Amino acid sequence: MTRLLVLPGDGIGPEITEATIAVVRAATDGGVTFEEMAIGEASLAASGSTLPDAVMAAVPQADGVILGPVSHYTYPAGQPNPSAALRTGFQLYANVRPCRSRAGLSILPKPMDLVIVRENTEGFYADRSMHAGPGEFMPDPDSAFSIRKITALASRRVARAACEIAAARSGKLTVVHKANVLKLTDGLFLREVRAVAAEFPSVTLDEVIVDAAAALLVRDPARFDVIVTTNMFGDILSDEASELSGSLGLGGSINAGDDICVAQAQHGSAPDIAGKGVANPTSLILSAAMLLDWLGRRKADAALTDAGARIERAVDRVLDDPQSRTRDVGGPLGTEAFAQAVVAAL
Repeated sequence: MTRLLVLPGDGIGPEITEATIAVVRAATDGGVTFEEMAIGEASLAASGSTLPDAVMAAVPQADGVILGPVSHYTYPAGQPNPSAALRTGFQLYANVRPCRSRAGLSILPKPMDLVIVRENTEGFYADRSMHAGPGEFMPDPDSAFSIRKITALASRRVARAACEIAAARSGKLTVVHKANVLKLTDGLFLREVRAVAAEFPSVTLDEVIVDAAAALLVRDPARFDVIVTTNMFGDILSDEASELSGSLGLGGSINAGDDICVAQAQHGSAPDIAGKGVANPTSLILSAAMLLDWLGRRKADAALTDAGARIERAVDRVLDDPQSRTRDVGGPLGTEAFAQAVVAAL
């Protein structure tokens, strides 16, 4: 029996996690059990912390985690961002985000089918750059500084994850960087990606500067198959690619380490529509499908891998029909009705 820890989060999080659980339960025929624990605003009100110690202790005890979006912008000072804390605390170094264009939804002139593998534990994000204390500081009221951290270890392990994905696809890997300006940090990242890629004879490595990559995603998305890049560049490019392919609400995402994987929607908590039943649960549903695939491959459990693939195919069939889409992408359905349509398509 596979055990998943469910952390609904804030805003629309509880609604889309409920929809996701319904789909996963149907796809696995009861082969998955769920344990729900509060994080974010709910746990802050109940226990005084947005990420209680009990949750951190429960994560490695579960087979995987489904994480809803969080409203960390609104948390009081000193309260952790659960998403970032899970990524750094459990070294979930690879954020894997597939981006595939959909007929009738994509604005691209050419099809897109790529995977962005983003380093997840360091880089420009200040909350992931220091062992203790913030990665940003102000020596005077009119000057602000931020520290960027790039290490060989983190670069190697995300490069290996990307190479493994590329080897299983077309063998084409693109490393996106800004080493022409960030000569030391991106220079180190490039060095390690090149070294790891050399260990994969079936993988061909291309190198593209980040601003050119952003333009090429619009003009010629077929140029890319698997992209590996640093934290902030990957965050921006994957959001761009998802929106170009149809909507930010349609892309799955997992945060994977050596032993732990967290399924997490690409989008935010959307508090303005929370509780209205109109949120699009597609991103978290597809993220859960990716989690099942990850677990199936690790555990050599064909049933889990098959369940993940079936969910993805069911979502595709539902989205193909404009009348079974959610309102944000031009359809009439709400959160629960969309989930029921996916269950029916299974």
